[in-house]
Amino acid sequence: MVGQDERYFMPEETSEHQSTWIQWPHNYLYGPYYRDDVSPTFVAMTNALQSSEKVNIIAYDETELAYIQNQLELANVPFENLAFLILKTDDVWSRDNGPIFVYDQNSTLHILDWGFNGWGNDTPYELCDVVPQSISSHTGIPLIDLNEIVLEGGAIEHDGHGTMMATRSSVVHESRNPDFTEEEIEEYLSRYLGFDKFIWLDGVYGADITDQHIDGFVKFANDSTIVTMSEEDLEYWLCPPQDIQLLYEASNVNDERYRLEFLPLTQNNVVSTYGNNLGFKGSYVNYYIANEVVVVPTYNDPNDDTAIEIIQRIHPDRSVVGVDVRNLYAYGGMIHCITQQQPVALATNVQRIDSEEISFSIHPNPFSEQSTITLPPRHKCTRMEIMNLHGQLLRLIHIENGENEIFIRSEGLTDGVYVINAYSGIQLMDSQNLVISR
Repeated sequence: MVGQDERYFMPEETSEHQSTWIQWPHNYLYGPYYRDDVSPTFVAMTNALQSSEKVNIIAYDETELAYIQNQLELANVPFENLAFLILKTDDVWSRDNGPIFVYDQNSTLHILDWGFNGWGNDTPYELCDVVPQSISSHTGIPLIDLNEIVLEGGAIEHDGHGTMMATRSSVVHESRNPDFTEEEIEEYLSRYLGFDKFIWLDGVYGADITDQHIDGFVKFANDSTIVTMSEEDLEYWLCPPQDIQLLYEASNVNDERYRLEFLPLTQNNVVSTYGNNLGFKGSYVNYYIANEVVVVPTYNDPNDDTAIEIIQRIHPDRSVVGVDVRNLYAYGGMIHCITQQQPVALATNVQRIDSEEISFSIHPNPFSEQSTITLPPRHKCTRMEIMNLHGQLLRLIHIENGENEIFIRSEGLTDGVYVINAYSGIQLMDSQNLVISR
């Protein structure tokens, strides 16, 4: 039973991943050509990701597993960083039906099992709806049942520091959550994902099968940058004028405006590898940020190189890899739609040199305004570092001889999980997680 005061935190996509989950295509929904048409996208994406992190591949059955492994072998994809799970699925969109991973206030990883109804009962969904439960059983990561609320992962974008952006058409609409008000849905999103500020765009119901998921035209590249499109391209994407204005004026929990970066649409309408003109252009915003690479959808279009160049500038610490999604796009999605990140499991403590002389305590933890770090009487600590989950140093605290209490204020820090490292000279002595939850 989840405690009534328990709150959870979903780390941003740029935080360190333990792995990526994908659901491999099969022919049991769309007919005999689907698997062969879209598998090349999955092979190329797997190859791009496996050098950066573990890739967990879900196969429909033993026959499909053999097919997948054969395709990967033919493409000379290394298997060292791949893992396979046999599990029946309806489709490939793991971003929407798969598990969403969050930390609790003790930094323990959990799986959220939101309801999934095939984007408002548009497609079969019963097999995909139970994927989070199966992954929980397989991994041993505890599950939180939230099936009373329908929420697809691609319907939300967030900055990892309390601000969320979504379209009402794909979250609040009666096709998903007819029995809940917007305010009630916000209470769930706040408690289980750690969101404090909600930027709701109206969206357009029926614009596509997802009812205009936010991740088709908006991405938080980091906590200060939103990647989106020009006003002209957003209008092409059917975004209402009021949504464009809200997007362009978006600010974080501290009312600081986000910097905007713009990606083009494809120059031409997308044409599949088998010659089918889809009749519309493609988006590059639906990309996926892994540990060391960024995987970008490409369309054999003149604007592919332009988009990759812009994304490389936005993410200079990662290698940008383009993956052809033309055939997958014919079925309604791109790279972000078929990936789901699993964050690293955070250790509450590291092995200590001498627990009696080095271990420190934090109280209260979580806290909202101020907490106290208490060091043992004969400690050897000379400094403490407060880091975020990206490993960035946020605060450096020098410890005077005989100083046993350190006061930490939340001012200037957003809600979330931080790491406090205690050092004696250059020797790491203790490391614990600090949680701010206002």
